[in-house]
Order: sequence, then structure tokens, then C-alpha cells
Amino acid sequence: MRLDKFLCKMNLGTRSRTKAFIRQGLVKVNGFLIKSPDFQVDEEKDQVTFQGEILRYQKFHYFMLNKPAGTVSATADRNERTVLELLGQDLSKGLFPVGRLDKDTEGLLLITDDGDLAHHLLSPKRHVGKTYLVTAEHPLTLSDIAALEEGVDIGEKKPTLPASVQRLSEKELLLTIHEGKFHQVKRMLQAVGNQVIALKRVGFGPLKLDEGLKSGEYRKLSEQEVSALYESGKKNAS
Repeated sequence: MRLDKFLCKMNLGTRSRTKAFIRQGLVKVNGFLIKSPDFQVDEEKDQVTFQGEILRYQKFHYFMLNKPAGTVSATADRNERTVLELLGQDLSKGLFPVGRLDKDTEGLLLITDDGDLAHHLLSPKRHVGKTYLVTAEHPLTLSDIAALEEGVDIGEKKPTLPASVQRLSEKELLLTIHEGKFHQVKRMLQAVGNQVIALKRVGFGPLKLDEGLKSGEYRKLSEQEVSALYESGKKNAS
């Protein structure tokens, strides 16, 4: 692999920018200063450093974003600010959000360039859970919660799948669903005569929203977190 391409895949910038880094003498391969962008490297065996920091090759990239309200879950939009813009132009190349959160919904959004993982997590057969902190307009009764847990009619051919509900207060609950229907949580609350006034996703399968991430901040996932995501839903799909 060309050295400049390797740096691009490490999300250090565009091809022209990584070429400039190399020509500026910021990159070494196996301890030797390399100033040729077309120098060939073995991404699995060679040690590449950028400004003294070792770059460990990753075929795919995985980020957890604490999505703020007012951003859209898209790779590009003419009128609205996208979630990828929060990561910056250099970092976001080739990345996409896994699933969608409504513009006014906050919280955990997985961003990656791994299409296989996205397909795995979004497959209806796997029923990977998504957990939301829901603030309702009106108090939720025990019968409301029982209905949500059993499944409600939101105007589709079938009722929603059974959900898990943890009541936090009269108007707040943690709701875990195993589908991804359009505006599903909002429609589920409407089905029990209520309205959502605030919605935040706090869990996606085994992944929990990092409480250290402020709104609009992101971080890389650990290898353990990525492995856990791949393992999620396997029993349901088998």
C-alpha cells in the first residue's frame, strides 16, 4: 500500500494533505524517515509513525457520538448540519451513521465505515435492542407501561414487538425496543395517549452512551466494544 494512502486510511487527512505530511518529514517507516508518498508499506508488518506516534492500521473505524439535537443522521444534507460534520472533514471520509436518530433526538449514535457491522446491527432478524430515555408530556400509568411492554398498535400491519420498560418517574422511563420503525418511540407514546417531549438514546445493543461525552463529542470504540457489537443479536438470528 502507498504510504500516503495508508495515512489516509488512518484518517489523517486527504491524499494531498498526507503527501504534504510525508514531504515535511513527519513520517517514518520502521524508524527510517520517508519523504516519498508512493513508498510501499506492508500495513500488517511495517511500523509507521507520524510525529513520533505509532499508527496501528485499522481496516475499519468505529466512533460513538453523543448526537446533539438539531443535527441530522445523514452523510450529507444541503440544508441541515449533519452528524458527520461534527467529526470534521478529514476524519469523516467514508464514514456513515448506523441507523438514524430524528433531528430533535439526542444521544448515542454509532458511526463507522464497516458495512458488515451496520448490516448486522440493523437486521430485523437480530432484534438488537435500542434503549431510549423518554420524557413524556403526561404521567404514565401502570396500564400504559403494560401496553408498551406487550406491544402497541402504531398503524402498521402488526403491533410493535414487546418492549422493556423501566419507570424512572411519573413522566420519565427507559424504553428498550427491538425494531427500527419510523418515529417508533414517538408513535408508541401516542398509542397510549401521550406525547414525547424529549428523547435521548442511551444504549444500542451492548453499547452504552459514554457519560463522559458532552453533547456533540465523540470517541473511538475499543476493540472489546466492537467485538461485543458483533456478538449482539446472534442468538436471536440463529
